[in-house]
Amino acid sequence: MNIHQQVESARAGTEPALICRMPSGWAVLCNMQYLPGYCVLLPDPVVPGLNTLTREQRAAYLCDMSAVGDALLEATDAFRINYAIMGNSDPALHAHIVPRYMSEPEQIRKHLPWSYPQEFMNDRLFDYDRDLELIVKLADAIRKKL
Repeated sequence: MNIHQQVESARAGTEPALICRMPSGWAVLCNMQYLPGYCVLLPDPVVPGLNTLTREQRAAYLCDMSAVGDALLEATDAFRINYAIMGNSDPALHAHIVPRYMSEPEQIRKHLPWSYPQEFMNDRLFDYDRDLELIVKLADAIRKKL
């Protein structure tokens, strides 16, 4: 599903990985959960990139992005949060918000979260029943920050 489809699904209330609505868009658990709590922030409305937003819209989006990171630190045992905005393969603004854990192998923990082998990243995909408790914790933590 691409960014536009995910935003439509969030608006309709049919996105199973939806965490919550935020001032600038939607916080959603990523399909790949090899690092539990890996989220994306989807803008609403969808725009091509950060540079297409006004100064105020950028501030709101980046503030929301960091609020998701704060919530991850509160709701998980992550020791650090990685943030990435790329948009090369799906040219619509979305931010990756990735918790990092001390339990990760050191040789990977010190590199990009995408340094894991692809089969490892695909081995733990979003599962509504397993991940619902985390969604609730993150939504509660985010609401406290807004």
